[in-house]
Amino acid sequence: MKKRCKSVLLWITALIITLLSAVYQRQTGPTYPIVGVRQIDDSEVHYELLRSHGGDGDQPVVIVAADTAVRAAVVFRRYKTDDFWTRTEMQRQGDELVAALPHQPPAGKLEYHVEIRKDDAVLNIPEKENAITRFKGDVPAWALLPHILFMFLAMLLSTRTGLQSLRKATRLPGFVLTTILFVIIGGFIFGPIVQKYAFGAYWTGLPFGADLTDNKTLIALAAWVVAFIMIRRRPTARLWALGAALVMLLIFLIPHSMHGSELDYNTIDAEERVSRTGQ
Repeated sequence: MKKRCKSVLLWITALIITLLSAVYQRQTGPTYPIVGVRQIDDSEVHYELLRSHGGDGDQPVVIVAADTAVRAAVVFRRYKTDDFWTRTEMQRQGDELVAALPHQPPAGKLEYHVEIRKDDAVLNIPEKENAITRFKGDVPAWALLPHILFMFLAMLLSTRTGLQSLRKATRLPGFVLTTILFVIIGGFIFGPIVQKYAFGAYWTGLPFGADLTDNKTLIALAAWVVAFIMIRRRPTARLWALGAALVMLLIFLIPHSMHGSELDYNTIDAEERVSRTGQ
C-alpha cells in the first residue's frame, strides 16, 4: 500500500510539472497572441493581436473600442524585407474595428501594428515592436491532436521516469523504453506529418536545416537513447535517466515554434525576377 501511494504521488508530481511547463511554453512562445487593454484619451481599447494563422484566407485583425470617435488602421509589410508599409483602414462593426492581413504562403510572415486615433491623439499597438505573425497550411485534426497528445505524454513519462530514477533498487528500462516510444510517435511520426501540412516539409532540422522545434525533438530522443544504453549496460546508472529527463524538461521549456520554419521572401523575389527576365 505504501509503495502504491508513493507511485501515485510521483505520477501527480510529474503531471503538475508537465502541466506547468506546457503552460509556460505556450504563453511565452512567439505564436501566443498579444493581449491587453490601452487608453486613448478617455476611451478604452481592448486588443488581441494574433501571431499565427492557419488555413486559407486572410488573417483577421480585431480590436474592441466602444467609443465611435476611435478610428484605427493596420500597418504591415512582409517580415525581413524592405517592402513599403501598407496601410489598411479598419472598418467599424458595432463595438469592433475590423481589418485583415493578406494571406501568405506557408511559413510566410508579416510584421504589423495597429495605429489607433481619436481626435489628435495617436496610439500604436504594440507600442515598441511590431507584432510578427506566421502563416501556415491547414493541419487536419487526425494529425495534430495525436501529435499534441503523444508529445504531452512523452513529457509526462519523461518526468515520471526522472523521478523514478531517484528511488533506489528500481528498474528503469521499462520506463525509459516507453518514454522513447512516445517521443518517436509524437515527434517523429505525427510531428513530420504536421510539419508537412503546415509548412510543406516533413523535416527541417539537422542535417537539412536549423528548425529549432525539430532539432530539440531530436536532442530529446538522443538523450533518452543514450540513457537507455547506459542503463542496459549498468542497471545502477540511474542518473542517466535523470539527466535525460532534465534535458527533456529544458527542451520542453523552450517556447514552441521559436526559430521555426520561415519563408525567405528575398530569395523568392530574386527567383521571380530571374524568371521574368529569363536570365
